[in-house]
Amino acid sequence: MAFVKPEPDALVFLGPMGGPMRRRNFNRAAGWSYATAAIGAPGLHLHALRHTGNTFAASTGAGLKDLMARMGHDSERAAMIYQHEARGADATITGGIDAHVQAERGREDDRDDGAGGVLVPAG
Repeated sequence: MAFVKPEPDALVFLGPMGGPMRRRNFNRAAGWSYATAAIGAPGLHLHALRHTGNTFAASTGAGLKDLMARMGHDSERAAMIYQHEARGADATITGGIDAHVQAERGREDDRDDGAGGVLVPAG
């Protein structure tokens, strides 16, 4: 089969009998290396596309069970990893901390009365 069918749910890469590709013959039979070279991404692995698709799916806010069904996972662990990546929690937390530090630095500059380094008696 040389071309993808027009239906929205059509398979992009077909096996020898028109069904889904199997892992054992994907690279050889589907011409994956030719396809990746043609788009300027030689060495791209199919799993990278799966990972990207799963991350995009998780970013939609879909529930854990829906993601598991879409990804074909039996355990919640993998789906939760994609949800964490999609939320960007680490980047959000880091950005918030940076903003807080910068704001505090700005306030310190505003409070500077020119007496920096002067000892003040305690007690």
